[in-house]
Amino acid sequence: MDNKLSKAAYGSVDGKDYVPYVSSGSKSGGNVAVLTIGIVMAVLFAASTAYSGMKSGLTVAAGIPGSIIGSAFIAVFAKQKGILGKNILQGMSSGGESVASGMIFVLPAVFLIGSKFSFLEGFAVGVGGVLFGIGIASLVYKYLIVVEHGKLMYPESMAISETLVASQGAGESMKYMGIGFGVGGVITVITGAFLNVANNVISYINESFYKWKFEIEVNPLLLGIGFIVGLEVSLTMFAGSIFANFGIMPLIGYFSSLAKEGEAVWNNPNVALNAMQVNHIAGSYVKYIGAGMMLSGGLIGAIKLIPTIILSVKETINAKSTNSSGNSSSANLILIGGVIVGFIAAFLVTGGNILMAIIVSILSFFLSLLFVIVSGRLTGTIGTSNLPVSGMTIASLVIVTLLFVVMGWTNPENNKSLLLFGTFIVIAISIAGGYCQSQKVTFVIGGDKSEMDRYFVIASIIGVAVVVGVILLLSSQLAMTGDNVPFALPQANLISTLTAGIMSGQLPWHMIIVGVVMGVVLFFLNLPIMTVAIGFYLPISTTSIILIGALVRLFIERSSKTEQEKEVKVGNGISLSSGLVAGGSIIGLVGIILQVLGVIKGSGPSGFTASNGMAFVLLLVLIISTIIPLLNSKVNNAK
Repeated sequence: MDNKLSKAAYGSVDGKDYVPYVSSGSKSGGNVAVLTIGIVMAVLFAASTAYSGMKSGLTVAAGIPGSIIGSAFIAVFAKQKGILGKNILQGMSSGGESVASGMIFVLPAVFLIGSKFSFLEGFAVGVGGVLFGIGIASLVYKYLIVVEHGKLMYPESMAISETLVASQGAGESMKYMGIGFGVGGVITVITGAFLNVANNVISYINESFYKWKFEIEVNPLLLGIGFIVGLEVSLTMFAGSIFANFGIMPLIGYFSSLAKEGEAVWNNPNVALNAMQVNHIAGSYVKYIGAGMMLSGGLIGAIKLIPTIILSVKETINAKSTNSSGNSSSANLILIGGVIVGFIAAFLVTGGNILMAIIVSILSFFLSLLFVIVSGRLTGTIGTSNLPVSGMTIASLVIVTLLFVVMGWTNPENNKSLLLFGTFIVIAISIAGGYCQSQKVTFVIGGDKSEMDRYFVIASIIGVAVVVGVILLLSSQLAMTGDNVPFALPQANLISTLTAGIMSGQLPWHMIIVGVVMGVVLFFLNLPIMTVAIGFYLPISTTSIILIGALVRLFIERSSKTEQEKEVKVGNGISLSSGLVAGGSIIGLVGIILQVLGVIKGSGPSGFTASNGMAFVLLLVLIISTIIPLLNSKVNNAK
């Protein structure tokens, strides 16, 4: 077999006539070794995505790094399974990551409203969402994957497939991922919970007449995310932060300084309005304007999806012979299991309120069904990395919240139940994208759909357990408020603000509406509302280091003399950046675990190590450690 896909893989033939890369022999890629490796990879990607996503508000798709790591493990432990085994591992990696990418949007919001949930509640809701999302996506498998072959391109699926067939490149990619993991791990050990002996935040704050703040957090995982997402996304997010910290914040600071004596901040009576500091302005005003921007972005995104929803549902209903050569008895069982577990979870999280459990479950199933179909279709167009999960989730939660208000379910315990129902919906949406992406790879490579169903479900359920555990472990840090919190949680903060405010009637609508209007202006200017809004909401320390990562990528691209050289260096850079993300998040999470258990106790930096100078040194070390290996990339390593 050649080490590249045929033109037919990209749609030059009908899906029913396509001959896959592996066209003869066994279609099985799984065994005990593959399952064991896949479980380990699902755990790692679920934990790292949960940690890094809660810090940055962005997640990185696991398909390509999963295929690279999987290729190395298959070569050592299950060589006889070859490319089909590698395919199973990329799917299991995507399953763990997809769960985390969805769950972190909503579940942490339970802590932000001052409530708690048990592991059993989180696990039941998560498993229900996983099974329902996979079950519905499997029902439309033939239409999305086979019938629409070549029309829905599934760009990330094709990139993963090309990575799998180019197996000779796996060793080189693993080397750069290892370098990134080492660099990210070392810097995280020095600055994070392990040793905490060096300051990693460059900070400048002006509290005088013109109030502003500029910070850079020297964080390897954030720099890696910036390299992966590129300059356009990073610069757009940073523009939002500049607008917030150098436009809106000074403006609010100026007018608040004119306030009368005795006037206090609206949500903090202990702080005089005319004496607000930068952190007060950010936490009590800028934050809510940013929430309004994200709300408008989500709702506008959902409205724009209406034609896609109608088209997807209509064509799915009209698609013939869905069950033949696509659906299976195992897929039907998965869907039935999702409905059953969903109802059980509903009774569990509502405290036995039968009416609430039944009504909200039915609404959640309906919304999930609609958006799962849309998620699968959009994944075929733009991939999972760009999937508008936030918009679909916000639209769903607004509808469910209004139902709660109409029914009079407005106390804090009901708000907790609402957020857990929202967790079910967002997991179903997110997992559907990852599932369709993995099944497209399976179709192109020539694996067995039912086998991928089973392994993907296992990985996703394990991912649920891992993410719920990580969120519970970090609960005390996630519940922190104010400035300089360890986890930004932009989506979860929006969800908690929106649902709690609507249910209590105490939402600061004047600031929310200002943000909504700003979002509408961005829409009219044809700018990406959600990206600008997340940058507006996130600390500028986060968006600045993400931008630096993107500028490192730009430098690597501009320093390349040929297109082939640029392709090699950027490809190696993405592998290295994946290692930075994995090293920073996994090592950071392990450090927090050891800190919680009392194994380590960092005393904190002092003297020069606590200064901006120390942070500058670390920033230079991080940038140089990223650039030098990439500049030394050899063109003859590419294929």
